Amino acid sequence: MNILIFNGSPRKRGNTDLLLAKVGEGVQQAGRHAEHISLAHLSIRPCRGCGHCESEGFCIIDGDMTALYYKLATAHRIVLGSPIYFYGITAQAKAFIDRCQALWCRKYLLGETRPDRENLRGYFVSVAATAGGKVFEGAGLTVRYAYDAMDFSYAGELLVQGVDRKGSIAEREDDLRKALQLGIEMCQRA
Repeated sequence: MNILIFNGSPRKRGNTDLLLAKVGEGVQQAGRHAEHISLAHLSIRPCRGCGHCESEGFCIIDGDMTALYYKLATAHRIVLGSPIYFYGITAQAKAFIDRCQALWCRKYLLGETRPDRENLRGYFVSVAATAGGKVFEGAGLTVRYAYDAMDFSYAGELLVQGVDRKGSIAEREDDLRKALQLGIEMCQRA
């Protein structure tokens, strides 16, 4: 099973990073390996709306996203983690998702889908400082539709509110346990 954990946070050792590390621990406890990818350390230029992917099914913009297309094509589980910035995901996570427009075009315009799509699962991990009732709504919709374009089913989420100070998630043992359990469970689902 090929598992990718994408960190959309630009903050090293921040709350998102710590939660994703726990998810990775759970994956290891389940006897699997996950590749951690920090989107903030990659060169992912934004989609420029040129339309090339609409007819050809691939993006012509060079950069680190090219390698991520291959990784996504061979992944069985993906986790996207992002803190909430103004009720949405970070710019780093959004650039990654926007560049998945090529995958949307392959699926919906060119009719190309993965033969194993019934077994592909995507998960969302997010933290927010505010306790607002709708704080995760926009980000959740973005991630759900991105997973659909990637041919992954949205299979679960870990959404944690009231986490502001860098590293303060380390004091929330219940949420860390949930992250560990998410990593274990995603390996057990067919």
